[in-house]
Amino acid sequence: MQSPFRALLFDFDGLIVDTEWPIYNAWRQTFRDHGHSLPLEIFTQCIGTDFDTWSPKTHLEELTGDHIDWHLLDNARQARIETELVGATAMEGIPKAVKAAKAAGLKVAVVSSSSHRWVDGWLKKIGLFEQFDTTVCRDDAERIKPAPDLYLVAARQLALEPATCLVIEDSVNGIKAAKSAGMPSVAIPNRVTAGCDFSLADRVLKSAAELLALI
Repeated sequence: MQSPFRALLFDFDGLIVDTEWPIYNAWRQTFRDHGHSLPLEIFTQCIGTDFDTWSPKTHLEELTGDHIDWHLLDNARQARIETELVGATAMEGIPKAVKAAKAAGLKVAVVSSSSHRWVDGWLKKIGLFEQFDTTVCRDDAERIKPAPDLYLVAARQLALEPATCLVIEDSVNGIKAAKSAGMPSVAIPNRVTAGCDFSLADRVLKSAAELLALI
């Protein structure tokens, strides 16, 4: 059976590479160092977007009542994240799903609220960069998720109608962006976003392996 879609648009963080758990761990340690906890259900507000939506920095300053000098803390946190990510590979099912989509004649793209430096760099590390027709990142649109801009840019670059592009996301902010763009969406929660409400998504899958049935 031919797929009703003409493209698969993949988020990056937490979907292609499990970057979100190390990021959460690093932020959780920062909060612990200042005598506070950072529950997942609070932290997930910033997954898939930026700190304009919800900021852990503002939240910690509100909890402590202090102004924090973030420069050194940011550098230490990033170093901790990169150390934890050494040797990371693509998440289970992603390479097969990308290969199957291309074999079926579909376009494939990565659409992320992160930077090209981060996304393209990681795709090259795991050997998937050349497999995608395009990558669209925060540098390519005025607004990032949950706004629809990044997904609409991807559709234009692929010369496709938004409704023919299936979005694959792991965050609620990403699903909101897809919906605002007029695109069907599939959520694949990870260990950071597993407790989120994905009722806005058209389908919720347990893993990327289940994408093969949709191609």
